[in-house]
Amino acid sequence: MKNVLVLCTANSCRSQIAEGYLRYFAGDKAKIYSAGIETHGVNPKAIQVMAEDHIDISKHTSNNVDEYINVPFDYIITVCDNANENCPYFPGRAERFHHNFPDPAKAKGSPEEVMDEFRRVRDMIKIYSKDFVTAHLQ
Repeated sequence: MKNVLVLCTANSCRSQIAEGYLRYFAGDKAKIYSAGIETHGVNPKAIQVMAEDHIDISKHTSNNVDEYINVPFDYIITVCDNANENCPYFPGRAERFHHNFPDPAKAKGSPEEVMDEFRRVRDMIKIYSKDFVTAHLQ
């Protein structure tokens, strides 16, 4: 079984959404972790937009990357530039991937406009996650 780490700045939105979709698409082919350079708790709007797509991330926790320094990762996916630039060194053979998704937590506008941005980013991460599993975890 492969170990996959999704890394973001705060482990509150993008990495949580990616963890949810990677778990869904990978099934029992991989163990999926997510972490942040910092921890800010799981964003309630991320939980809400994932629930709209029938994926429950309400039990996810916000974890610091240091908690996983001894896990032998096969893949590390950074989902924001800050995490990519500040990702600690992980010993071993982990292959690294990077995709800078917009941060929906920084969305401005009406409540509906903010939720639309969360949905837009969610959908981008869903496609990326599905493609990643197809390419690397089959």
